[in-house]
Amino acid sequence: MEAGDATLEESSFFALVSRMKYIERWALMRSTRPENLSEHSLEVAVIAHALATIANVRYGRSLDAGRAALMGMFHDASEIITGDMPTPVKYANGQIRDAYKDVEANAEQRLLDELPQDLAPAYRQILCPAASDAADGDEAYLRCLVKAADKLSALIKCLDETHAGNAEFRSAQATTQASVDAMAADHPEVADFVEQFLPPFGKTLDELL
Repeated sequence: MEAGDATLEESSFFALVSRMKYIERWALMRSTRPENLSEHSLEVAVIAHALATIANVRYGRSLDAGRAALMGMFHDASEIITGDMPTPVKYANGQIRDAYKDVEANAEQRLLDELPQDLAPAYRQILCPAASDAADGDEAYLRCLVKAADKLSALIKCLDETHAGNAEFRSAQATTQASVDAMAADHPEVADFVEQFLPPFGKTLDELL
């Protein structure tokens, strides 16, 4: 803004986003190491970027890998307000699932309302991609890859816990593995990640280097 313009109005959006680190995941599970939403979101962003890059390099796609990372970074931003609802509860039946989707949408809108009006449209496309205009083929595919990245991150957490001897995550690992396998069957970049990059998770630093 130029000198003499009105003072910018205070916005709490990024202060709210910074609270991701206070949202604990896997609330119904006994973990050897707690995981917060900030950690999970970064991992999803990294994996989503990788999946989009693999799709472009190996399978002739023209996806925006940077957008995939951004979508992954903010994919659970509504949980800053709602907290993390455990998957068995969220998907217990269609009624609960639909009601929670409404809660998520309201929370996303609440976050957007904290942005200045000139910035809100840019962030709406990241926080609420499903509410944006109808997705073209590439955009729809990108959203699928972000969902796959979310599942892969959850699977990595399950693997970490089971490798640490925590039997609490055995059932979650089997369920999440089945979801990842189903996604890999339809998305070759997911299959590539599972084959090439997933096996080293759980190894020690000495084994990795």
